[in-house]
Amino acid sequence: MARSDFPISPLLPAITASLAAHPRLVLEAPPGAGKTTQVPLALLEAPWREGRRIIMLEPRRVAARSAATFMARQLGEPVGETVGYRIRFENKVSARTRIEVVTEGILTRMLQDDPLLEDVAALLFDEFHERHLAADLGLALALDVQSQLREDLRIVVMSATLDGQRLADFLDAPRLSSEGRSFPVDVGHFPARRDEALEAQTRRAVEQVLATHPGDVLVFLPGQREIGRVLAALEPVLPAGTDALPLHGELAIEQQSRVLQPDPDGRRRVVLATNVAESSVTLPGVRVVIDAGLAREPRYDPNSGFSRLDAVTISQASADQRAGRAGRVAAGWAYRLWPQSQRLEPQRRPEIAQVELAALALELAAWGSDNLRFVDPPPAGALAAARELLQRLGALDSGNTLTAPGRRMLGLGTHPRMAAMLLAARNPREQALAADLAALLEARDPLRQGGDALAARWRALAAFRNGRTPQDASRGALAAIDAAAKQWRRRLRCEATPPADIEAHELGDLLAHAFPDRIAVQHPADPQRYQLANGRSARQFDHSDLRGEPWLVISELRGEARDALMLRAAPVDEGRLRTDFPQRFHQHDVVRWNDARRALEARRETGFDRIVLDSRPAGKVDPAQAARALTDAVREGGLESLPWTGNLRQWRHRVQGLRHWMPELALPDLSEAALLATLDDWLLPAFAGKTRLDALGEQELGEALRSGIDWNTRQLIDRHAPVRISVPSGMERSIDYAIDDDGISPRPPVLAVKLQELFGLADTPRIADGRVPVLLHLLSPGGKPLQVTADLRNFWQNTYAEVKKEMKGRYPKHPWPDDPWTATATHRAKPRGT
Repeated sequence: MARSDFPISPLLPAITASLAAHPRLVLEAPPGAGKTTQVPLALLEAPWREGRRIIMLEPRRVAARSAATFMARQLGEPVGETVGYRIRFENKVSARTRIEVVTEGILTRMLQDDPLLEDVAALLFDEFHERHLAADLGLALALDVQSQLREDLRIVVMSATLDGQRLADFLDAPRLSSEGRSFPVDVGHFPARRDEALEAQTRRAVEQVLATHPGDVLVFLPGQREIGRVLAALEPVLPAGTDALPLHGELAIEQQSRVLQPDPDGRRRVVLATNVAESSVTLPGVRVVIDAGLAREPRYDPNSGFSRLDAVTISQASADQRAGRAGRVAAGWAYRLWPQSQRLEPQRRPEIAQVELAALALELAAWGSDNLRFVDPPPAGALAAARELLQRLGALDSGNTLTAPGRRMLGLGTHPRMAAMLLAARNPREQALAADLAALLEARDPLRQGGDALAARWRALAAFRNGRTPQDASRGALAAIDAAAKQWRRRLRCEATPPADIEAHELGDLLAHAFPDRIAVQHPADPQRYQLANGRSARQFDHSDLRGEPWLVISELRGEARDALMLRAAPVDEGRLRTDFPQRFHQHDVVRWNDARRALEARRETGFDRIVLDSRPAGKVDPAQAARALTDAVREGGLESLPWTGNLRQWRHRVQGLRHWMPELALPDLSEAALLATLDDWLLPAFAGKTRLDALGEQELGEALRSGIDWNTRQLIDRHAPVRISVPSGMERSIDYAIDDDGISPRPPVLAVKLQELFGLADTPRIADGRVPVLLHLLSPGGKPLQVTADLRNFWQNTYAEVKKEMKGRYPKHPWPDDPWTATATHRAKPRGT
């Protein structure tokens, strides 16, 4: 295809002109417009390139290979000349390469190794709408380099479905949009029957479209597992002359190339693809799309701290993009396997908001700055958890500074867990075994029903290497794992061959370095429950292959309401743990509050991280530890565990009220959340010498609460939020202060007083320098409520006469004057004879 034949071709001069005038650009172009292959080629001629390279990021390996191959073919060259690509474990570039297509993690390594990027003229972020974590990080690093070191570096963000205006505003960049070239697509819905499995529904849909529509069929499924099931379901029903082909990122290059090229014999094809086919790659001849509406994406569970791949519903933008694949060569049809009434989220959520962030935290530590501009900043809680994990792995010190082992981990270009394990191997044999483990952990499960023992997967791999594939194993999956293990051995410069057999604990001894937080010991009272080093608990399957093992390392968990469920684990030797992690074993005396006994108890505990291995009485309680333990008991049990009195509650409510009514007083926040957050400041000193919570008296607790307020401010509190107020009868009556259910906002202060005590008072009493009227609860002589009002004048004028008429006969011994304005206030009944 000539370069002028692409829809984006008329826009190419505007793109080059924009980048000549401005170093950043947002480019929107629909699928099929040609942005992926034509923009890099057009920029080769830009004067500002000055012989330097253009780096284009692709989110997937399939797309990177495909784009580089297509551009090289347009130039009449093989891949690796002017156009090349670099992906994990594969490098097709040379000294002559000027356009380099890389997967997202490759750019991060380039920037970390050489922030100046002196031989790079432009960075192109393709398909940025997919919002992968590596792309977000790569853009943040590139912007930092551009602002600090390389003002001439060009940054282009390209996408088919994206909020382009928001991104252009964020980047302070021009925004250009290209028209696509597409044919109309008729969109219909093909919902499941009752209790119908996805593979049966998909088979019905494929059978129908093959019988009623021309052209090839593209079926979107969430993952390899579903692709395999649908392939098996289609095998007996496909018409003669029709092939069913898989397409996913783990497929061999030859098989991928076959799918991306027209069938040489003109056979009709049904391509079963993951969302790798959603963008960047072009499938010739597709006229029909069948969309399951699902994608397998990483999700982070903040309650368990575990990440997992979940099949999730796609966004509306993804659904539209998938449907558009049917209209690339002619009018087409798209069938969605969900009900028409189902509504999708408009855009895909960024990965940074929903995955585990250890790799990101390590990259930030290596960069030496958190002050980066992210399109969406990483969540603080997930980032803190990631840094805690990196400290356990030895990649960060206690100040979150990168350590020497952390820098070596970074160089391996894999998840920090895997890197820590690979670097922990003590000899070539262990290195080879660690390479096997890394390949196993990163791959799909090769066993169809393999239980929870990781060793079963490794033994299947060992059998495959000896030419014996176990009956319940996938030969293709084992071949892919074996190939990945070879790549890891090459990366580690390990010349040892993998062992033919292993001892029971060998896998776990290495795995402990990848999952130090998931080292687990059997619970003494329940053999199927395990305590984890991170303080959580997990349980085994009822028929676990690992039942009875005293120590385990758990590589895969599923978070559940109570205990997580172990999916994959390996036994570990306690002796090896003591050798490799001596600093994690500890013995110390602790003091804790025993809520059942309502008393402190001192224990001498030995443990591993947060696992308690042994606990026995330790004798006398240390006073400093006692104060700390009592404070921790309040932190866990809440403020209600303290011996509050009515006066102390009123004090808190008065201060909270004045914070709202008179902010100029700058009073401290005494809300429950604020007090719990500052227990060490105000409560810990008050527990000095105490061994029980109820030993804290009202005066001591009151002084603790007031410790942050000086004497003059205390006087202002008493003046503006008085405990009692004088009424016309000459008596003092209490004001009741309360806080709303939100724990922060004050309710109106309440003055409960007998109506007769207010005769002669025209207006409602006020507090807080006259800003806040009290809410009057007007009582009968018998103390029963008559009226609630914040406007006493209005009550005398409009309501008093009705109250008098009703009450005078009930309380004849008390005054009910016709004119309450001039009557004498009293708290007594009328004198006898009057």
